[in-house]
Amino acid sequence: MDLDDPQPYRAPAWLPGGHLQTVYPLLIEPDDHPYRRERWETPDGDFIDLDWNAHVPPPAEPGADPATGPAPSSTSLRNPLLILFHGLEGSSGSPYARALMHALTAAGWGGGVVHFRGCSGEANRLPRAYHSGDSAEIDWVLRRVRAAHPGRPLYAVGVSLGGNVLLKWLGERGAEARTLVRAAAAVSVPFDLTASGHQLARGLNRLYTRHFLATLKPRSLAKLRRFPGLFDERRLQRATTLHDFDNAVTAPLHGFANADDYWQRASSKPWLRTIEVPTLLVNARNDPFLPAQALPGADEVAPAVRLDFSAEGGHVGFVSGDWPGHLDWLPRRLMHFLRHAP
Repeated sequence: MDLDDPQPYRAPAWLPGGHLQTVYPLLIEPDDHPYRRERWETPDGDFIDLDWNAHVPPPAEPGADPATGPAPSSTSLRNPLLILFHGLEGSSGSPYARALMHALTAAGWGGGVVHFRGCSGEANRLPRAYHSGDSAEIDWVLRRVRAAHPGRPLYAVGVSLGGNVLLKWLGERGAEARTLVRAAAAVSVPFDLTASGHQLARGLNRLYTRHFLATLKPRSLAKLRRFPGLFDERRLQRATTLHDFDNAVTAPLHGFANADDYWQRASSKPWLRTIEVPTLLVNARNDPFLPAQALPGADEVAPAVRLDFSAEGGHVGFVSGDWPGHLDWLPRRLMHFLRHAP
């Protein structure tokens, strides 16, 4: 794949507006990309599933001790390895994930999609789920990947919710994060969860909230059946906004006082000043999930952070080319930055 830096993003004339630019990628026929699934047991007795591309071979010893991680891959593999953290209710089947993994495979890079708990098609074992501030999970995953692939340049990318968690981890760890990842990128990040949550409760944006709740609510109800008394079922049933849902489910499950407390403590924006890993932020100013005024300015980020905020692109859209369009721009932008990061 050509890793030359693409031109600054410009939306096709045939695809105007943030809503169309957000939704249209769902209609693009994805490249057929095979994955190899690997299940990792977590220290607390749960599991996460990772989907790897063809350039990440299985562990040399399938019975590797879960406490120490999978056996190291062949030391002959020195090509880059990129770990992707998906967005809210996303997976390795999300259009952006498939496009990025296809590009990585074509370029000879290793790639893996980390499924947050309960997002791989099977309910997780514990009452807890996943949330926008769970940087401890990011830390555990990246340390295990680093130990399993010590000879490969390691990069991390997060999208939307996954981007928020990754940035929070980068800011919390500061210089220490450079011992694990060489560079990072985050796409369509809701840096300010309060601003984003209120934005998704307005006008047409409520359709996105309805889309998320269509899977979040049934999944949470199924969890409540397994763990009676975990949270208030009536509050969940009445939830029509993400604020309602986070008040009813996310906050009590993960130790937050309420949705407002969760949004404040989990937002990545306050952590951008302490990031020391070279990091690219890619957001569109017409993203329906976040008002443009909530985007960080140059004075709100560390010197290691580069801002790429295009006028258009929607939420994880960035469609380019003539009709019917393609999703090549974003993988090229990310891979070029990561490859050439200082």
